[in-house]
Amino acid sequence: MSERTLFLDQGIGESRGVVMLDGLPERLLIERDGEAAATRLGARHVGRVRKVEPAFASAFVDLGGVEALLSFKPDARPVEGQSLEVEIRSEPRRDKLATVRAVGPADGAPRLLEAAPSLRERLQGFARGAEIVEGREARQAADEAEADALQIVHRLPGGGDIAIEPTRALTAIDVDLGERKGNDAKRVTRQANLAALATGARLLRLKGLGGIVIFDLVGRGHDGNALLTAARAAFAPDNPGVAIGPVGRFGTMELTVPRRTPPLSDVLCDSTGALSEQTVALRLIRAIENEGAAYPGARLSASCAAGIATAAAPLAERLADKIGARFAIEPAPGFQRERFEVKAL
Repeated sequence: MSERTLFLDQGIGESRGVVMLDGLPERLLIERDGEAAATRLGARHVGRVRKVEPAFASAFVDLGGVEALLSFKPDARPVEGQSLEVEIRSEPRRDKLATVRAVGPADGAPRLLEAAPSLRERLQGFARGAEIVEGREARQAADEAEADALQIVHRLPGGGDIAIEPTRALTAIDVDLGERKGNDAKRVTRQANLAALATGARLLRLKGLGGIVIFDLVGRGHDGNALLTAARAAFAPDNPGVAIGPVGRFGTMELTVPRRTPPLSDVLCDSTGALSEQTVALRLIRAIENEGAAYPGARLSASCAAGIATAAAPLAERLADKIGARFAIEPAPGFQRERFEVKAL
């Protein structure tokens, strides 16, 4: 039976919640200080319909300084200017608005009615009654989950790997046998495809990816019923809203998975796909804090790119309040964005 364990790393400037499934990262929830809480999953608002777009059965809803998109059925078309109680059903993504569902009629100006569940409450929702581990172990779990989420190629249990590559239209998952061996080729490919579905489902949740997903399965003559059953089991935690098609003539399986949170790459990286300065600055601050815990009382020196030093400055003030002003962050000429060094003097 699968077991989920929960971790919460509450750092300076950022809190990270991790769900582990049988010892492997399944979800990484990140909340950064200063982020808009109004569009977090589950928040409830009174919204005012600003504009209705019948052509695509959607309406723009003003939540009070931030806008969201409401899809509607033909018999439930809202009216411009109408007030509605709405709930955030998916958080905004890069260049995409948050989406809401209508809860019922409402009165008055747009306003927040009920804040989204806290990070701790969201974590607990994935494993009722499970202890939430904090401290050093949680930080390590979050670091490992973050690194795993940013990889493209992932090994499969028993051999082989999958490559997960999101595009604007869909997410493609390529299954490769690699060095997976066996005398029965059909059995080998079957086991690889079953492992790919289970691993792919977990990793999509970790990466925060959804929408149209296509598995490019390995081999030919697939056992379609077995793969469909395995896919339903693998993506059951993503319901409601998962739709899975049969294995096609070209050996692919198509499915749709609801998007509820932004991709982690949107959170951690800039528009070029590189780690953002904020992400590296947060890593630097955690590294200084970790080094300070390893060498109590010692003075610490940190070197990094100039842009990272600037991004880390407000975080460093808060770190000084926590461990004392016994560290210095210096720009180092020639350091690339992702490189930094921290040492005790």
